[in-house]
Amino acid sequence: MMDDDWAIVFESRHRQACTDRALVLASLNIPHEILRADLRYTLAVPAELAERAKYEIWQYDKENQQARPQKPKPVPEFQNAVPGIVAYIFIVCLVAWLAGESAFNKDWLAAGRVDGELIRQGEWWRTLTALTLHSGFRHLAGNIGFGALFGILAGRLFGSGLTWLCVVVASGLANTLNTLLLASSHRSLGASTAVFATLGLIAGFVWRAKLMAQDRWAYRLGPIIGGIALLAYTGTGDENTDIGAHLAGFVCGFGLGMLLTLLPKIPSARRFQLLCGTAAIAILAASWIVALRLWA
Repeated sequence: MMDDDWAIVFESRHRQACTDRALVLASLNIPHEILRADLRYTLAVPAELAERAKYEIWQYDKENQQARPQKPKPVPEFQNAVPGIVAYIFIVCLVAWLAGESAFNKDWLAAGRVDGELIRQGEWWRTLTALTLHSGFRHLAGNIGFGALFGILAGRLFGSGLTWLCVVVASGLANTLNTLLLASSHRSLGASTAVFATLGLIAGFVWRAKLMAQDRWAYRLGPIIGGIALLAYTGTGDENTDIGAHLAGFVCGFGLGMLLTLLPKIPSARRFQLLCGTAAIAILAASWIVALRLWA
């Protein structure tokens, strides 16, 4: 039982915390005692020295907090995004030209667009081939512009190959998800799903990796808020805009971006990036081969 002439100046569930502060008081010749009550430890001093002891403990806590090393923010190793952008522009322009010329005597739009009923029947490749199709020059130019912008940002973080492999996977999943959630009569085409998957990829990685970590909540949520704002500004368009595909693209990209933070380090080896880029192109090429062969 503590005497009334003594006052508690610090308490904690851990004895070591009291011991550390007791050493501070001992260095100042302030009498003290560590007591235990109800699973907690308390540090007590004579009542007439309580204010001084509290001040010295406050000074100790303040100095100790300032001296505590801050966890460094991860610093990404910026990579070359140009090859991925060149490949992206080349592929969407090539498919646009082939579709316009009805190459191989095929109706490319009918063979490759998203068709809810046919996808439900097993024509999975449409979730990927539709990413390279466009309804006209304006549609194509818009997706080239925004795709190149977001592609540069993502390519700098993840490298050209890994970026576009992730984008192909995320946007394919997004088209699948959007198709299953909408009526079977749903039809769509365009690279905008991939564009917003790229935006989501950046936002998810930056948020989960805490590249913008700050004490204020507004800064911590900055990548998410920024991504949603861009989605709302550029992805809601007119009545012909497939808002569901844009949202699904952002969500799937965001999730994949978060998964990338599990890697100890984003691979930067040229061979690895080349393999990823080749895989992305191979997935699209294989999808188109199947689409054109099976389309009457």
